[in-house]
Amino acid sequence: MSQESFSTDDDEKLQLSALVRRAQQGDRHAQGQLYTHYYDRIFRLAVRKLGNTATAEDLTQDVFIHAFHRIGQLRCPAAFGGWLRQITIRMAINLMTRNRSAQPLEAEALASIPGEMLDPVEIVLRLERHEEVQSGIEQLGVTDRETLKAFYFEDHSINEMATRFEAPTGTIKRRLHTARKRLADRLLSPQAV
Repeated sequence: MSQESFSTDDDEKLQLSALVRRAQQGDRHAQGQLYTHYYDRIFRLAVRKLGNTATAEDLTQDVFIHAFHRIGQLRCPAAFGGWLRQITIRMAINLMTRNRSAQPLEAEALASIPGEMLDPVEIVLRLERHEEVQSGIEQLGVTDRETLKAFYFEDHSINEMATRFEAPTGTIKRRLHTARKRLADRLLSPQAV
């Protein structure tokens, strides 16, 4: 990698961080620039997760609305891209959980989208894994189940969960850790296989 390309990458990161800071201050133009910069990546991720371009378009719009509504919660502007990716994943999982009916894969549309695509076997394996995780969550106790769903599927922050469950944030973090461990134990047990 040449020194010139390295500095260009650094310049781009600095510019994006500056855009995020402006967007956090309510600058709509900065939000528009962030939207334009990240739209294709978020859309491709949504298509890979959902397997349906129309649903992915709707989800992509919802992701940006959600992100700009909560952008003030982002502490590190340089982490905006990863934060946006996590929002997309959580919202896609939430959408798939609400809509348990299978959605047809649009093979031609999927093939036309640039970027890293999963092969059909990988898609089936991921869907099976998703169903396995859902089944494992449903088998957990009420507290574990509600904690995991609030954090991963409803996209609540630790502070929001503390308010909702009327518990200190430390307790919520402990519950989340414990619930994750119990789910992992359940998924890795010989009975689950």
